[in-house]
Amino acid sequence: MANVSETAGSAAHAGHDDHAHPSFLQHHFDTPTQQFNASKLGMWVFIATEILMFGGLFCAYAIWRGLEPEIFDQAHHFLNKILGATNTIVLLFSSLTAALAVRSAQVGKRNLTSFYLVVTILCACVFLVVKYFEYSHKFHLGLLPGHCFGHPGLSAAIEKGQEVGTCLRMDVDKAPVIPEWVKAVDEEGKVTLLSPRANMFFGLYFVMTGLHAVHVIVGMSLLGWVLYKNIQGKFSPAYFTPVDLGALYWHLVDLVWIYLFPLLYLVGKPE
Repeated sequence: MANVSETAGSAAHAGHDDHAHPSFLQHHFDTPTQQFNASKLGMWVFIATEILMFGGLFCAYAIWRGLEPEIFDQAHHFLNKILGATNTIVLLFSSLTAALAVRSAQVGKRNLTSFYLVVTILCACVFLVVKYFEYSHKFHLGLLPGHCFGHPGLSAAIEKGQEVGTCLRMDVDKAPVIPEWVKAVDEEGKVTLLSPRANMFFGLYFVMTGLHAVHVIVGMSLLGWVLYKNIQGKFSPAYFTPVDLGALYWHLVDLVWIYLFPLLYLVGKPE
C-alpha cells in the first residue's frame, strides 16, 4: 500500500516537473499567485516593522510636546511651512505616479510603466533638493542641538554673548554662569528668544525628517532597480510583483511624511 502511495506521489511530482513553469516563478512556489501573495505578505510585515520604528519617534514627540507645549509651539515657527507644503504635494503626486506605474505594468504597457517610474524618482529628487535647502538654512541659523543650545560646560562651540550664525547665546536673568536663552531669527525674520529646551524640538525634527529622508533614498534606489528591470522587459501582466512592492514601499514613505508635516510644521497655537 505504501508502495502504491509512493508511486502515485512520484507520478504527481513528475507531472508537476513536466509542467513548464514561468521563468519568474521561484522553485519553492507552486503558482504565480502563491508567489505574489507571499511576497505581498512579506512586504506588509516589513512595513509593519517600519511603522513600529517611526511609532517610537512619534511617541517621543508626543511625550516631549506634552511636557514642553509652549516651547514646541514657539520653536515650530522656525520651520518653513511653504517648503514643507511643497514637499507634501510632491510626495502625494509621486504616490499617484507610483500607483499608475503598477496599473501600467498590470496591463502590459512597459513604456508607460517606465515613464511613471521615472516621474516618481524625479519627484523623490525634488523632495531631497527641497530638504537640502531647508536643512542648510537651519544650519545657517545654528539651530542644532548642542550648538546654540549646548550648555557651555559641555560644549565649547558657543559661549555667553558669542554669535554663531544668527544665534546669540545670552543671559536674560543675568545669571553669573549659565546663559538661559538663545536669540535667533525665525522664518518670518522675527528675532525670538528661545529656551535651551527647544533643543528637544530641533533634535526630534532632524532625527525624524532625517530618517525619513533615508527612506526616500532607499525608495529611489528600489524604484531605480525596478525601472532597470522594466526596461529589460522582465515584467508583464503575468508578473509585475517588484513594481507592486516597490510602489507599496513608496506609499509608506508618503504616509510617514503626511504625519510628519502637520506634527512638525503646523501643530501650534492659532496666530
